[in-house]
Amino acid sequence: MSASSSIVIRCENLHRYLGQDEGRVHVLRGVSFEAERGKVCAIVGPSGCGKSTLLYQLGLLDQPDDGSIWIGDERMSNTSDDLRTAARSRHIGFVFQFHFLMLEFTALENVMMPMRKLGRLSIPEMEARARMLLESVGLGQKTQRLGTHLSGGEQQRVAVARALANQPSLILADEPTGNLDAANSALVFDLLARLARENGQAVVLVTHNPEIAQRCDVVRAMKDGVFV
Repeated sequence: MSASSSIVIRCENLHRYLGQDEGRVHVLRGVSFEAERGKVCAIVGPSGCGKSTLLYQLGLLDQPDDGSIWIGDERMSNTSDDLRTAARSRHIGFVFQFHFLMLEFTALENVMMPMRKLGRLSIPEMEARARMLLESVGLGQKTQRLGTHLSGGEQQRVAVARALANQPSLILADEPTGNLDAANSALVFDLLARLARENGQAVVLVTHNPEIAQRCDVVRAMKDGVFV
């Protein structure tokens, strides 16, 4: 696969078992998947079907028992923790159902944290980028607000800005609107979709919300550890 390909991440024949002995469960049963630049893909299905397990595999947070994961031309499955951590910093942004902000820090400081970890930019460059991202999610006036002084919808929008901090090629979102009311759900989804299309990023989201799923470019349904 060439680096110019529109495929950001792909996996082939992923298997994952969880638990031990008689409690061992075959959670992913040979899953193959790919995500394209500028497209939003929803993974839907009942609880326990393997959606979040697959997302954690794609996010390099967990190792498959069998199968391959590629980001661009790099094979990432069964590499060292250090290599996977570095690849996550460079290529992947996460948005979870719970925003996981550091509430004692400002919105600006929260968005700067992934940039500090990656260490590519100077402090003034990080600040400028964080301000631009907060502006893009409609929080340009609230850069100095502490997390505790932001509403739930605002906190999740800061989480979206933080996920975009290092210009990842892939955004993984696990029920990103699960804690929000209908208006804020639509707002957060619209932001993710618009920013992904503008920046040529792939978005893969797990959702139980049929209205959100209907608005995605691709919908993949899972059942019992496989796509159906």
